[in-house]
Amino acid sequence: MMRLVIIASLATFHSNPLMQNSADTTLPPCPGSPNCVSTEATRESQRVPTVPFTDAPVAALARARIALLAEPRTKLTVERDGHLHAECTSFLFRFVDDVDIVVDPVAHVYRFRSASRVGESDLGVNRKRIARIAARLALPATSSK
Repeated sequence: MMRLVIIASLATFHSNPLMQNSADTTLPPCPGSPNCVSTEATRESQRVPTVPFTDAPVAALARARIALLAEPRTKLTVERDGHLHAECTSFLFRFVDDVDIVVDPVAHVYRFRSASRVGESDLGVNRKRIARIAARLALPATSSK
């Protein structure tokens, strides 16, 4: 019985790589294809800038959630310890892109990654998406007064 529980736990753990280390907020690397952008990309053509924040990390995460969900056809699939993961589905062909936002509480910046699951080119869709999200996050935080 104990062996069955361990195997089931490992299968669940292995099936969702985003949940493998809940304290880990590193972004997956971009593949060699041009259909990925990231603040941590090693290639200049795939790099996007971070966005600073001044609010508390919990508030910054809430703002990131709102900015991310403002994207059409976006479903939040993981939210944990300063990390959001969502799936964005294209309108016409129903392609799914993976989007990650990390709230870095040490550097006080948002870090991003957006990547297509299939294909080679994305016609700039991922870069435009991150630019829109970054623009929403660059707006001043609203006070609750």
